Amino acid sequence: MVDNNVNRVPGITRLENDSWEDIRTGVKSLCNNFPGEYWRKLDSDRTYPEEFVKALTESGYLACLIPEEYGGSGLPIQAACVILEEIQRSGGNGAACHAQMYIMGALLRYGSEDQKNKYLPKIASGKLRLQAFGVTEPDAGTDTLSIRTKAEKSKNGYIINGQKVWTSRAEYSDLMLLLARTSNNKNTKRTEGLSLFIIDMQKAKDNGLTIKPIKTMINHATTEIFFDDLEISAESLIGDEGKGFKYILDGMNAERILIASECIGDSKFFLDKMTEYASTREVFGRPIGQNQGIQFPISRAYAETEAAALMVERAAKLFDKNMPCGTEANIAKLLSSESSWKAAEAAIQTFGGYGFAEDYDIERKYREARLYQIAPVSTNLILAYIGQNVLGLKRSY
Repeated sequence: MVDNNVNRVPGITRLENDSWEDIRTGVKSLCNNFPGEYWRKLDSDRTYPEEFVKALTESGYLACLIPEEYGGSGLPIQAACVILEEIQRSGGNGAACHAQMYIMGALLRYGSEDQKNKYLPKIASGKLRLQAFGVTEPDAGTDTLSIRTKAEKSKNGYIINGQKVWTSRAEYSDLMLLLARTSNNKNTKRTEGLSLFIIDMQKAKDNGLTIKPIKTMINHATTEIFFDDLEISAESLIGDEGKGFKYILDGMNAERILIASECIGDSKFFLDKMTEYASTREVFGRPIGQNQGIQFPISRAYAETEAAALMVERAAKLFDKNMPCGTEANIAKLLSSESSWKAAEAAIQTFGGYGFAEDYDIERKYREARLYQIAPVSTNLILAYIGQNVLGLKRSY
């Protein structure tokens, strides 16, 4: 167990709360110290928000899902949703650190007691960062069962060879969860040939692990990772060999729910900005918000955001009750990503030329909001999931 240096969200002890207003207030207060100028500078320089992540960690928010016995707050995913939503609504970008929340579940649910005691207290305190998730590969894409990165048994553990892509925050993480193939047996189910490992990236760098940054349209700190005879210990394996795909499925539901909450936050950012602007900007002698051409898109964005938020809430509550929530998590991601993108479009139209000016933060958030139409999991794949797994239509892939 851990010592008394716990890192809990201040004043939060209950597990159920309809509004989580105490957390909302705390996150808003923290984000006030990181205004638009801070994020614009990071975006311009393509640098990582070290100060913001440090403040979020020291306040206990990044450790909200870690059980109290390991130094966290032991809160439900509903609380994590509120944290990420408020970060996005403030104009910030929780993508710099959100992975710690949604990939934590694999370690919590399937890690050994030794692994949890070794890593969780240090993650909670900020001594270690668990931010990188090595799953996607160049040839496989979202077809996870086709990945080819191999983890072959050796005398002391495993030797890893292969490549991952779109592994975000790898340059700023101490630990990585890695999904790799441990069996090519044709008689084995495709879902049972993959295993999950926790990798000490600081030890692995220049010892078989190479990180190559990928430049993108937003400041997302994403990378390619190359494994060349990387040796890891047998203790790096999480759970049972061959069960890794099953282990990450729970994390994928959490990922969709938490990303959906960020999209809701983005929607509310745009709504706050364009409502204020439409009320104060005058053209032809009256506020532009008086014109239905401006007013109606804002109203529609509000309605769609509220509807999407209800699905996020529903998915989060099911997740916290350990009930099946794959359908709800996917629908929440679909609806919230679309509502944030429509709000972004409405904001650009409302601000007109000023929407393209960096000082208003609309163009930056516009670029950021576009990502969630394709990742994590694209809109088309969610629609295919609904068609085939909910409606019973024939498989399209």
